[in-house]
Amino acid sequence: MAALLLGAGAATPAADRDAPWVPDRGDGSYVNPVLFADYSDPDVVRVSGDYYLVSSSFSSVPGLPVLHTRDLVNWAIVGHALARLPSPAFDRPQPGKGVWAPSIRHHAGRFWIYWGDPDAGLYMTTAERAEGPWEPAHLVKPARGLIDACPLWDDDGRMYVVHAWAKSRAGFNAVLTVLELSPDGRRVIGEGRTVFEGGAKHPTIEGPKLYKRDGWYWIFAPAGGVPKGWQVALRSRSVHGPYEDRVVLAQGRTAVNGPHQGGWVDAPDGSDWFLHFQDRGAYGRVVHLQPMRWRDGWPVMGDDPDGDGTGEPVARGRLPLPGQARREPQTSDELDGPSLGLQWQWQSNPDPSWWSFVGGALRLSSVPAAARGDTLGAAGHLLLQKLPAPAFVATTLVRPGSLREGEEAGLVVMGRDYAALTVSPRGDGVRLSLRLCPNADASGTETEAAVRAVGAGPIELRLELDEGAICRFSARAGGGAFETLGEPFTAREGMWIGAKAGVFARAPHGAAAAGSALFDWFRIERAESR
Repeated sequence: MAALLLGAGAATPAADRDAPWVPDRGDGSYVNPVLFADYSDPDVVRVSGDYYLVSSSFSSVPGLPVLHTRDLVNWAIVGHALARLPSPAFDRPQPGKGVWAPSIRHHAGRFWIYWGDPDAGLYMTTAERAEGPWEPAHLVKPARGLIDACPLWDDDGRMYVVHAWAKSRAGFNAVLTVLELSPDGRRVIGEGRTVFEGGAKHPTIEGPKLYKRDGWYWIFAPAGGVPKGWQVALRSRSVHGPYEDRVVLAQGRTAVNGPHQGGWVDAPDGSDWFLHFQDRGAYGRVVHLQPMRWRDGWPVMGDDPDGDGTGEPVARGRLPLPGQARREPQTSDELDGPSLGLQWQWQSNPDPSWWSFVGGALRLSSVPAAARGDTLGAAGHLLLQKLPAPAFVATTLVRPGSLREGEEAGLVVMGRDYAALTVSPRGDGVRLSLRLCPNADASGTETEAAVRAVGAGPIELRLELDEGAICRFSARAGGGAFETLGEPFTAREGMWIGAKAGVFARAPHGAAAAGSALFDWFRIERAESR
């Protein structure tokens, strides 16, 4: 089961001419974002000539995706650090909960990841290789409201973690706290100390990353909230402060709203870089790369045309380390086993009965709804991946022959609202249906927007997503032309995450036995490459 879940042995992808987003321009330059996908709250570490990135995964499973590159631009997913969320509460979807703002470091020959769960406390895991296997999640400090944790091993052997607070749980925010940990990083020593309060100057300061450089302790932390915030640098001669503060990155004259939380990393040539996210609504929190330099003892990120020390995001820059192989994060999957591609995540901790590989295809069982009236928003068994570009085409081939009466399988775009193009058996044929559900994460009701009958047999389902996350669904059977069903649907972000696309099979609540559907492949292409 672990091999199926984590994509053990999955190949690292090469560059694909039909990839929906290619930041490496092939001329020694790159364009932002370098990851046009929802890698929220990114942090990064360099180990020799390799870089590894980790991001928030909230309640999606597997969690804590780990990406790799050698030039900060051409990334691929190499694993996940969290096979399952540690609480049985996550056996059902828990939108917005779970893994918040992790950090990744390399120390004593091992990788270390720390994160906060706002309802449980401070967690960590460690591994010899970034690809895994990773140790089971360890609860370092039970707490409510503790989020966004980052460790530092000091020169004297002592270890610290800085973290923020979630107002929704703790009753306050805009406060950064430093804890001392035991040398093995698994327990707290003493009481935490508040080291900075943002107040009116830096409201909602959060996502801190802790560093040490030339005798100075540094905390890089975003403030002002996700849509319109800015990046702050704090420095002190003591890990416990007091800290001076300066805004080092803001939107300025650019279209990059709220350049937000991220991580600083250096390159072997001595250059410095900062990766951060930008909130793009339904597309999630995409990742930008900024050149970074030091001036008068402070970091300056991006471009600083007026020389005031507050940079603004660049749209294009030189490749940090040219000459590396071009590649993009995985999207398409032939679904022929033995494992799922690393791009896939479930909406909750998965049950092994949900899927298997049969005859070179993915078999998804028709999982019954847990309660009458449940929509797909409450279904943990959706197999989903991030939207990978501003515009793309996703197509899958489904064989519904093993579905039972009343069951259906299909292609879905999931967020706070969702749309699903489904197939279900009807007599000696198949019924195509476009289902819509607003407010799926709350009490929304699913409705049928369009329906059409087709003959039995394999059916291709297609999603065409255009700029603005406008979705159009179509289908074809028997090799004919694709025919559109229904009106365009505008995707909407989920709780702290972007919308996702993927496949599923389901049965009605109370179904005594479940059938299944076979998915032969799932392919994503550039919109203009068809």
